[in-house]
Amino acid sequence: MAKAQDSTGELIAGRYRLLDVLLREEGRVLWHGEDIAFGRPVVLTRSGAAGDPGEETPGPAADRILGTAKILGPACHGGVAAVLEVAEEPGFVWTVTERPPGTPLTELLVGGRVDHVRAAVIGLGVLDVLTAAHHEGVAHGELGPSQVWADEHGTVTVTGFGLTPSAAAPRTTAPSYASPEQARGESGAPPADLWALGAMMYELVEGRPVVRDRGDPQATLRAVDRLPVRAPRHAGPLAPAILGLLRWDPVERVPEAVVREALTRILRQNFEEVTPPEPLPDLLDPVGDRGGDAEGEGPRRPGRTRGGRLPAGRPVLLGAALTVTVVAVGVFALMGGLPGTDDTSASGPAPSRAAADASASVPGAAGTPTATPTATPSGRTPTASSKPSPSPSPTAGATLPSGFSLYRAPQGFTVALPVGWKPVETQSSDDLAYRVTFGASGDPRTLAVTYSTQLGPDPVAVWSALEPSLRAATTGYERVGAIQPVTYHGMKGADMEWYSVSGGVRVRTLGRGFLIGDHRGFSLRWTTPADDWDSAADRQALRVVLDSFRTGVK
Repeated sequence: MAKAQDSTGELIAGRYRLLDVLLREEGRVLWHGEDIAFGRPVVLTRSGAAGDPGEETPGPAADRILGTAKILGPACHGGVAAVLEVAEEPGFVWTVTERPPGTPLTELLVGGRVDHVRAAVIGLGVLDVLTAAHHEGVAHGELGPSQVWADEHGTVTVTGFGLTPSAAAPRTTAPSYASPEQARGESGAPPADLWALGAMMYELVEGRPVVRDRGDPQATLRAVDRLPVRAPRHAGPLAPAILGLLRWDPVERVPEAVVREALTRILRQNFEEVTPPEPLPDLLDPVGDRGGDAEGEGPRRPGRTRGGRLPAGRPVLLGAALTVTVVAVGVFALMGGLPGTDDTSASGPAPSRAAADASASVPGAAGTPTATPTATPSGRTPTASSKPSPSPSPTAGATLPSGFSLYRAPQGFTVALPVGWKPVETQSSDDLAYRVTFGASGDPRTLAVTYSTQLGPDPVAVWSALEPSLRAATTGYERVGAIQPVTYHGMKGADMEWYSVSGGVRVRTLGRGFLIGDHRGFSLRWTTPADDWDSAADRQALRVVLDSFRTGVK
């Protein structure tokens, strides 16, 4: 058997330089590395090869790992690390991935236990990936803390899929996270992944593992199979979910959908405890119900049922029918997001009329004064469109393009809308806050204008603090780019853009929140089917809306 390459400075596959060891554990070594061809950071994982350690098998493992990555990439929407290359040598295999955001859970666990809310956020992120993978017929089989990366914003990335040749293959790495059936040499099917999730969440809240590594793999596996699980003392409301995942019999383990509902409920309750209640009852649905109307009236609008009543609830996460509350959308009355759609960027001068006109006619042309979203680590958050978002010119009084008319709201604001659009839902509260949603029958797009009277002083900070709860409560949530500070018509604001799924349709929402003083402010939220995002009609409509909006509030 050849000696494993594990010396700093050595090249793997002639291209990836080993820098320093990130982690060593039974059957696996993780390295920080560098792709010398592109100068980007990577993570290299050396794992024991399945089968006879002395047998050279240059094809099957690489094909399996790369094939699995090809399946899970689109299925998990960035929740799995992108595999760049697989290199096999006698007895072991190197997997090279993009470096995920954050750090592996092994580093987080060194610092001691975390509170149950942080553990729930991480657990829900892992569960999202496992649910998508299991739906595709892919089990992980060797899940452990070294293969789960998390950052302070709630982004979770999972690595290591495809290392085991089949669900029935014996577990060779991190034996203390093996399920009892794996410890007995039985199947490593999806229930084993759920046990590993429960074991990681247990260790996060307790600061100690379910089963201590004995130093000998077989001794550790015997302990996993035979020792009872001690009840967690610091898990709080997470305890039932954790113990449900750690049931000895895989048939009795709590299903993924039930775990999801429990974790989401915990995040919702925490949000309600730490966030002052919003006075506006329109904080209902972050993406809107686009299900077809049985009476042929076209797509329903956010916050509206066929009878005109506010909806009691909707399934916002797979397998969990949750009542729609302020958790899902409290942030949306505060602000919204569209990278690069401001009068002026946070650090640049206002664009000239000529520059704005040029940007409208030639998207992406050189010199177009659009803000560029801060790059985010690949592998989790989708990148922004190759076409920059339209920048409005400060010409609200100019003649409107054909197909638009100026709407003067009784609340005092004005905005140019596509012809035929009208208010489809209006809500208000005692503190003078309100929300007006615009649309037209047969048009899948919507615009929501919200006026709020209880806003914090930093729009970016509000988004950053609330995004984990937003991610938990929104189906298919994926942020695009970074949250951007902007100046809009001379006022302080923040932009955010995200994908979600509503009524089975993937939509893209961009909004702009801005302050007008004394804790008051507006948000403009534009939602359209993701496939139509770059259409000329949608881009023109967005540009006209942002250019024309005037608050009428002093």
